[in-house]
Amino acid sequence: MALAGTALVAGIATGLRRAGWEVTLANVGPADHGPLMIAGFLGTLIGLERAVALARPWVYAGPLLTGTGALARLVGTPTTLSSALTVAGSAVVVVALGTVLLRQRAIFLATMTVAALCWLVGNLQWLFDGTSTGAVSWWVAFLVLTIAAERLELTRLLPVAPASRGTFVAIATLLVGAVSGGGFGTDGGARASGVALVLLAAWLVRYDLARRTIRHDALPRFTAACLLTGYAWLAAAGIILAASGQVIAGPRYDAVVHAIFLGFVFAMIFGHAPIVFPAVLGVAIPYRARFYVHLAALHASLLVRVAGDALGLVDVRQWGAALNAAAIGLFVASTLAAVLEARHGDR
Repeated sequence: MALAGTALVAGIATGLRRAGWEVTLANVGPADHGPLMIAGFLGTLIGLERAVALARPWVYAGPLLTGTGALARLVGTPTTLSSALTVAGSAVVVVALGTVLLRQRAIFLATMTVAALCWLVGNLQWLFDGTSTGAVSWWVAFLVLTIAAERLELTRLLPVAPASRGTFVAIATLLVGAVSGGGFGTDGGARASGVALVLLAAWLVRYDLARRTIRHDALPRFTAACLLTGYAWLAAAGIILAASGQVIAGPRYDAVVHAIFLGFVFAMIFGHAPIVFPAVLGVAIPYRARFYVHLAALHASLLVRVAGDALGLVDVRQWGAALNAAAIGLFVASTLAAVLEARHGDR
């Protein structure tokens, strides 16, 4: 977690630099933003969650390697070493999930394994290309399918017809096929990816347990609000891709990747932090109504950023990026405050 947290702070700093703010770290620059956030922070976090869930000591080598890869880049080692460590770490996660899948055949486990394979392929592309440009589409598939698989697992609590799960498999297959066919870097791959993301968002809205828990109180409602608003951003990214085609740089690219990585992925993190972090860290994170503040800040700041992208207003996009960072900082501060409040209450 310490390594993931370090990668997050560095990723935010390089992201602000990429957006035009004068934020400088000694050994990394704007090009390191994606790898630090995806491979260093999110990949390490997901790898750690898998290790805790599987309860096998050797699986912890996965997040340890990916987190060390991010740290290696921060201390000035070559990008190839950082990416090689990340490749090794993601390979451990693939093997771990594959081992479980061999013992328990389930669609959600198969989807998680495919998602981890997408991460590994993206990391290999980053290693061999020396840049993360071609890896982004694979990283998107990794995160989107990982989250979708986790939500699919929970549909066992609902009366979901087998045909609906078949539809899920078809959509996931379309996404992986689109990414394999060039992803965001080709016109056809980008449009097919966009269609897959829209269809997946619609499937999740239709079948996710969040449609029921949004009517509950306290944490279940907050988590549901995070999920449903995150699905809206996933659909928005898909619509932009489907309508625009190839996106490899520029305002549309900025809007798409941040709609996915911030609007969708971070909304999931906000919603699941009070549930997952206690299991990983062994600390209580009681729900607080103020959690809605950092959720609202995330979505409002992303609206500012995407508006800047759509209107070609660089200053607006730049301020949106700063507000994105502030929303994440607010989430961290609010979560830590809840932890301290719980400990104080115990005493």
